[in-house]
Amino acid sequence: MDNRILLKKLNWFDQFYKYPILKYPHYKIDRQYVLIIKSPKPIWLIGKTNYGESMKPEFQAFHQQLQSFIPPERLITDPLRTLAYGTDASFYRLIPQIVVRVESETEVVRLIGLAHEHALPLTFRAAGTSLSGQAITDSVLVQLGDGWKGYEISEDASTIRLQPGVIGAHANRYLAPFQRKIGPDPASINAAKIGGIAANNASGMCCGTAQNSYRTLHSMRMVLSDGSVLDTADRDSVAQFRQQHHALLDSLDSLAKLTRSNSALKQKIEHKYRLKNTTGYALNALIDFEDPIDILQHLMIGSEGTLGFISAITYNTVPDHPYKASALVFFDQVRTTCEAVARLKSTPVAAVELMDRAGLRSVEDKPGMPDFIRSLPENAAALLIETRAESEAELHQQIKTIMASIEALPTSQPYEFSTDPVECARYWAIRKGLFPAVGAVRETGTTVIIEDVAFPVEQLADAVADLHELFLRWDYPEALIFGHALEGNLHFVFTQSFDTDEALRRYEGLMDDVADLVVNRYGGSLKAEHGTGRNMAPYVELEWGQDAYRLMKEIKSLLDPAGLLNPGVILNDDAKVHLKNLKPMPAANPLIDKCIECGFCEPVCPSRDLTLTPRQRIVIWREINELDRSGDDPKRLQLFKKQYAYQGEETCAACGLCSTSCPVGINTGDLTRLIRHYNHEHRENLAAWVAEHYGGVMKASRGLFRLADVTHKVLGTARMGAITQGVRRLSGNRVQQWTPAMPTAAKMTLPVTEPGNTPAGKVVYLPSCASRTMGPMRGSEEPISLADKTIHLLRKAGFEVILPDALEGLCCGMPFQSKGMFNAAERKRSELGIHLMKVSNQGQIPVYSDTSPCSLRLQEGLPSELQIFDSVEFLDRFVLPRLEITPIDEAVALHITCSSQRQGQDIALKRILEACSTNVIVPDQITCCGFAGDKGFSTPELNASALRSLKSQVQQCSGGYSTSRTCEIGLSHHSGIEYRSVVYLLDRCSHPKPIEDTCHVAS
Repeated sequence: MDNRILLKKLNWFDQFYKYPILKYPHYKIDRQYVLIIKSPKPIWLIGKTNYGESMKPEFQAFHQQLQSFIPPERLITDPLRTLAYGTDASFYRLIPQIVVRVESETEVVRLIGLAHEHALPLTFRAAGTSLSGQAITDSVLVQLGDGWKGYEISEDASTIRLQPGVIGAHANRYLAPFQRKIGPDPASINAAKIGGIAANNASGMCCGTAQNSYRTLHSMRMVLSDGSVLDTADRDSVAQFRQQHHALLDSLDSLAKLTRSNSALKQKIEHKYRLKNTTGYALNALIDFEDPIDILQHLMIGSEGTLGFISAITYNTVPDHPYKASALVFFDQVRTTCEAVARLKSTPVAAVELMDRAGLRSVEDKPGMPDFIRSLPENAAALLIETRAESEAELHQQIKTIMASIEALPTSQPYEFSTDPVECARYWAIRKGLFPAVGAVRETGTTVIIEDVAFPVEQLADAVADLHELFLRWDYPEALIFGHALEGNLHFVFTQSFDTDEALRRYEGLMDDVADLVVNRYGGSLKAEHGTGRNMAPYVELEWGQDAYRLMKEIKSLLDPAGLLNPGVILNDDAKVHLKNLKPMPAANPLIDKCIECGFCEPVCPSRDLTLTPRQRIVIWREINELDRSGDDPKRLQLFKKQYAYQGEETCAACGLCSTSCPVGINTGDLTRLIRHYNHEHRENLAAWVAEHYGGVMKASRGLFRLADVTHKVLGTARMGAITQGVRRLSGNRVQQWTPAMPTAAKMTLPVTEPGNTPAGKVVYLPSCASRTMGPMRGSEEPISLADKTIHLLRKAGFEVILPDALEGLCCGMPFQSKGMFNAAERKRSELGIHLMKVSNQGQIPVYSDTSPCSLRLQEGLPSELQIFDSVEFLDRFVLPRLEITPIDEAVALHITCSSQRQGQDIALKRILEACSTNVIVPDQITCCGFAGDKGFSTPELNASALRSLKSQVQQCSGGYSTSRTCEIGLSHHSGIEYRSVVYLLDRCSHPKPIEDTCHVAS
């Protein structure tokens, strides 16, 4: 047998870009591994995992043919990733056989054609935030890759053309300069993508029925089940489609005429769509439009991928009024609350959100909540009212109108409208906190279910009372109700386990009774805005009746005759489908057990397009723990553990950004660090030694940077890069990656001699380890270290700068913490805290920390007596006001680090940059840079993936600025421009103010 050495487990980036076989004949790549061979003879991979073994036979030929037009790295078949990528926000689970990442419409067309050849179903997936089981499959799951993020705004911003991979909130960000937005505003808009928003006709708090995707659709580009493409905005495309698909269009025309001539059916459709309604297909298209092209494109809205693929959609935009006011109004009785809703219907309100007593109780103990909420009666409720206007005068007039409409109704407390953004945000945080409040307190192993129904507004009070009665009947004491009251749209949230027959029976009973209540008693809709999916498919005929249901089946048969597009969703003959394939939620770790798998975390994760997202890491960690606990499948357990080491742990930046968008505040990075702790316990002694000799380690690090810089100077960039890459490969990637942006060695930071006049007072300056050891990159415009530049700037602003004693040996502990070496991390932070207490005169003197990740760690763990300021906050509050700023007329790039975002410093950082430059560019969709301390050296593909779109966005910039020296290495490398601390730009643009114009701000 040949002698071979396993070098490294690889991801797709390594496989296809860093280790091409032809260049390195002594390497063999097989899906996941690269090996160095000591014999040139042909070999087979020892212990190779044949991912195809688990694939069903009918998918194998299909998979093989897919590779003729989809690169293998975009065809996922291994058990870990098919489970991870196949998970959505619903409480159902199906595991796809193949996950295909498509990058173009051409690929979609060919994929659909191949699926028909093999009679294999396809399910299209955007963000996977759907709640009703419409984005899962046990066949072929089609994901959107990077190629679907394009947009185009018309000259007057009245329309916006969007590809399906654009996140809804990003579309609104593009429109914000024009004071416009898209109509749909689902609660998941920060994560949900346009493809899913349109395919589900998702609405939200403010859009009602007038501004959803159906009502604001301008035109659409779609791919139908026969592979044909129709662009309704393109006359030639429409003309060609009419010619080639006249039979289809004639059939749609006939269905529409029959529907309009059936007065009972027409009246039912009109009634249903006076309410919010996403149950079944958009039958209103058959009575709202006469042109079959219009009918077709409107049928696509809300079709949940069962009729075709939306490859682009153009929305008519709606105003985004700049003046807003909100009020939180409490009533002692639900009935009075609902009467207020009816009166508000005709007033200029943008949103009216109802919260029942159970909902208020779930948040009454949260910080900032008024005390009187605890004493509200059992039948109390509240309305969150918002109004928006184009001018301040108009806003105040609207407020008067709104208050006058309900002034005769008794309220629990006096109320007033607020225009303060902070106060309004607090009101909305209460409303948005209801769903996660249930998720955070649920019993481990249960899931959170949120249903949404709609009732006629005039019957809302009775409907709320009847729903409460059903919760009692079926023993759901924790259930709460909230919703978009203007449209009669109520959400009810409850926790559910599916681990016993009794639990399943209880859930089935509740849903049957809810369906009967909504449809038979009130003539409402069973799905107002979340889509039909699997969980309401058995009730579609109950809601719509036989004629309408038959019509929906004809539409499905007409547009998808083979039934291959997302089968089982919307229409399903299985009356029990909503009780099958239920997702397990086993306990895994208290750090993540509250995760509801909503996917809100995914857009901010730097590894989202490389390996796994936070949601997906949690899915797999739950599976690993369940396999370990049950002992059912040791082979699968071993495989998952092996793969998770790279997919889950090694490529996690542990930046914590996921916690900022998670409804229940989960920081998946905490789990990653804990895993590292247990996996590397044997390194604790080494960590303790490093912590004890930290000053010497810093000197050695400085020496290594100096050596690397000298070598770089001698060899040149090209030869240095080639040699270091070769050494890294031969070491099995144990040697850290070198880049041309590698720092030079910083000079040792020495105590400073202060000027005689320091009117601003004293400040303790804490340069981080990185600032003390890493100088600017070779060839930098300013070869001055960050520590020296910071001292110069602080003195310019009139501060007396004090450095801690024994600075070389001090550290916040972040390098240890990120690797799971908790003892050493806490030791260094505690040591630093003692020094800072002493040098700051027991917290009397503020401490300036120059690196955002370090600042965050210190603020989270040191005594509150210490005034720890991150550089951004200190510069914004105390330095900027003491300087005369002359902005430069140059474009500059700004990277807001993950820790700055977590500290809420993004607005202040933008303010500093905008004071210094007339053109500040914050690159789109760049969140955490993925450098993650030293991950940019050890796992550079993470940094490369996170910043893959950076270079094209900043080429016009003269430089880039940030607040973390290590992040700036990766940013410089992948952007082609030099990134430095914001301190450099502020120093460049500033002069001291005259002393009489400044004040004493620190002591």
